[in-house]
Amino acid sequence: MSTPEDSTVQAAGCVLWRRSPVDDGLEICLVHRPKYDDWSHPKGKLKREEDPLSGALREVAEETGHRAVPGRELTTLHYTANGRPKRVRYWAAEAAGGGFTPNTEVDRLLWLPPVAARKRLTQPRDRDLVDALLDALRTT
Repeated sequence: MSTPEDSTVQAAGCVLWRRSPVDDGLEICLVHRPKYDDWSHPKGKLKREEDPLSGALREVAEETGHRAVPGRELTTLHYTANGRPKRVRYWAAEAAGGGFTPNTEVDRLLWLPPVAARKRLTQPRDRDLVDALLDALRTT
């Protein structure tokens, strides 16, 4: 017998951050997805039986070309996408090297200070993740 949890799309991602190479300020990575013409944090659907944190790190690598060192788990978002409930778990993650190559899924990447990142994010629900990251970094 299937449960409501079975129909929920399970996804994971990271609020990827680094210290600016210019002034050592905090920068947050945003990706542009041409399919949706939106700016978001790197995230994606989990593979069958995939651990959410492993999936989040895989998605960061696939979408940004960067390795990530995970930190604290952040907010979990729940919303409807394409008529189905979706659950996305997020982690704070520090970029640990790598390089972006545009592809069909993600064609642009930006590193922005937190205020600019909040403004650039397309979905209001994603803006709260910037605040969650800042809180997590303040308390670690």
